[in-house]
Amino acid sequence: MAEPIARTDVAASANPTTTAMRELEPSAKPRAVRRPRGILVPLWLGYVFLYLPILIVVIMSFNDSENLFVWRGFSLRWYPEVFADGALMQGLGNTLIVATGATAIATVLGTLLAYGIQHYTRGGFVRAFAIAPAILPDLLLGIGLLTLFSLLGITLGLHSVILAHGVFATAFVTAIVLARMASLDPSLEEASRDLGAGPVRTFVRVTLPQLAPGIVAGALLAFTLSLDEFVIAFFTTAPTQPTLPIVIYSMVRFGVTPEVNALATLLLFVSVVTVIAAQRLTRLTGSSK
Repeated sequence: MAEPIARTDVAASANPTTTAMRELEPSAKPRAVRRPRGILVPLWLGYVFLYLPILIVVIMSFNDSENLFVWRGFSLRWYPEVFADGALMQGLGNTLIVATGATAIATVLGTLLAYGIQHYTRGGFVRAFAIAPAILPDLLLGIGLLTLFSLLGITLGLHSVILAHGVFATAFVTAIVLARMASLDPSLEEASRDLGAGPVRTFVRVTLPQLAPGIVAGALLAFTLSLDEFVIAFFTTAPTQPTLPIVIYSMVRFGVTPEVNALATLLLFVSVVTVIAAQRLTRLTGSSK
């Protein structure tokens, strides 16, 4: 007499694939990949090489001694002296004028350029051509703009630096606004036009509010880049109207003073805060969808 067959054996014989998959389940689990012990050493060495000099400048800006290599105690004495230096304050004023003007030009032109590229062009040639000033060497861009100003008979001054900084800052604003526009829903503009709104009203009422985080982020980045830029300003400014980086360069040729350390720390603080704000605004691209 034949023995009764168990239900599990019947199910297994009816579906042999299930049995095979169960046998493979333990071996199918991913194994933890061991990271080599020394793989992060070059990374941390690179960080030390890049940021250790900056950290030393920040620390020595609070040094009470006039000797940069001798720590005499913590003090804030050099920060008031920065604001009492006439040459530094003149350079700071010129730099703020240039950065504000260049940011305004770059923000308007970059936003309009990004809108035109997104809606009225096909292919990547125009897009690459618009962003090219961001990757060109500053030396090449500075010499080219100096040659252009000379051919057009434009005298050098703060106005020429504003135009020059506006050229390369426009490329950065264009790239950021284009990245923002890639996340927008085109059906909103289509619905606005279907309801009778013209292109200008659609842009002002529908597109521009959605682009606001990207525009502000691009403007902050343009302001920071113009604030710290040296090479292009060196070629396009007048000797009587130097920007702050040029003033600092003229001072450090004869040795770094504690005032320069304090000023560099202030500029570093402004740059870091501005870049963090731009990064936070750029993150709104994904969170607002």
